[in-house]
Amino acid sequence: MVTDAIVESVESRRDRLTDLALDIWDHPQTAFEETYAAGRLVEALEERGFDVDVGVGGIETAFVARYGDGDPVVGTMGEYDALPGLSQRVSATREPVERGGNGHGCGHNLFGVGSLGAAVGVADLIDEGVDGTVVYVGTPAEEAGAGKTYLTRAGAFDDVDAVVSWHPGWFNAPTKASCLAVDAFEVTMEGTSSHAAAAPEAGRSALDGIQLLNTGVEYMREHVPDPVRLHYVITNGGDAPNVVPPDATAEYLVRAPSRDLVESVTERFRRAAEGAALMADVDVEITKTSGVYGVRANETLGDAIYETMADIGSFSVSDEALASDLRDSLGDVSDALEELPPEVRDRAADRSYFTEPIEAPDAGEVGAYSTDSGDVSQVVPLGRMRTATWPVGTPAHSWQAVAASGSTGVDGMLYAAKSIGGTLGRLLTDPELLADVVDEFERQGGADEYESPMPDDADPYELLGVERPTFDPSDGSAGDSSGAEAADDD
Repeated sequence: MVTDAIVESVESRRDRLTDLALDIWDHPQTAFEETYAAGRLVEALEERGFDVDVGVGGIETAFVARYGDGDPVVGTMGEYDALPGLSQRVSATREPVERGGNGHGCGHNLFGVGSLGAAVGVADLIDEGVDGTVVYVGTPAEEAGAGKTYLTRAGAFDDVDAVVSWHPGWFNAPTKASCLAVDAFEVTMEGTSSHAAAAPEAGRSALDGIQLLNTGVEYMREHVPDPVRLHYVITNGGDAPNVVPPDATAEYLVRAPSRDLVESVTERFRRAAEGAALMADVDVEITKTSGVYGVRANETLGDAIYETMADIGSFSVSDEALASDLRDSLGDVSDALEELPPEVRDRAADRSYFTEPIEAPDAGEVGAYSTDSGDVSQVVPLGRMRTATWPVGTPAHSWQAVAASGSTGVDGMLYAAKSIGGTLGRLLTDPELLADVVDEFERQGGADEYESPMPDDADPYELLGVERPTFDPSDGSAGDSSGAEAADDD
């Protein structure tokens, strides 16, 4: 059975995959700067025999790795960026490694390595005579910058028949929900400074322009469809109250279930910004900093993922004492348990980790979040899952998620590797399943109508204000590679 072979492959590399994930956890780097993680992953894939193309889509830390040369072509994705301000030791109390430092609060150290374990497992199947090709797409900057949008625009998924991916979480289930498309903007207004008391008439307040725009956004809320969400934050409002602010900046998000609706509201937002600047008698610059589609869910792939999970079963947590302490630190998680179907909530409520696979609890829903995986789902069938890398009820972007991602989370990561690899293996060996997956995708509109939400000349480094890193994994700067090149010795 294909899944059994994948499980054996992942288990044979348990120690190396674990070490790789924890090493990346020890070197957290944020969006577009993930040279260490990307280097370690590239090294491990190359040593296993994958052909790796680095710098895809104009992003230094993005890469595409391929193994095999036949059809069909199946793929997975790996994220590996960290979050600022979430530094945390492996501890059940809040204890930063470096105050204000980075940390893997979304478990992307696990994400990247779990998907790698799956890809290597499928490569083993190909070596055993299974026809096909497996592709691993290294996708930086999920947390900020929408790296997959640029990779999709560059054609990284164009020849892939289906993709299976995942995300760390606190239960094991496929994800069948869609989510919100989003556009992000930076609005900068420029006026004229003057003494706010002695000569206010000589000044033109950029902050007034921003505040007028925000007032306009508030009035817009009544006149947009209910699913639309508008967010903003002032990032520069001036330096002193006795100076008329000559410049001011704010960031805005426009979310909706469809790209068409986002773009419709966005056009109104742009006109509001221009009108606010006109009223304040200041200049305005509107910069689109990122944009993504909502996820197009593939239920056929979701069903296949659950069947694979059910075949594998549950798993044990390697450090139950730490898991229990982390769970206790969360306090009341009754609200989080509402994510689960009523019939399983009681089973999860009293456990530190809930590791039984369940069917998708979110089928047909539109999640109130956005992800750059949405763009991928517009050009190729995409199946997604969550696995229990964190204690029950753990919110993403929390210090508990960081602590678990550097310890007990590796157990859920290995489960993800098995589940992804098993599903990809089934796609390679079951032509009828793959045909059904592709047929559902085509019924949803296929890939022909996809237009990137970002223009061809958009530079993510410039838009995010990040210095383009120097990245050459061949120079050895990423550290010793002991990732996934061979099976562990017994």
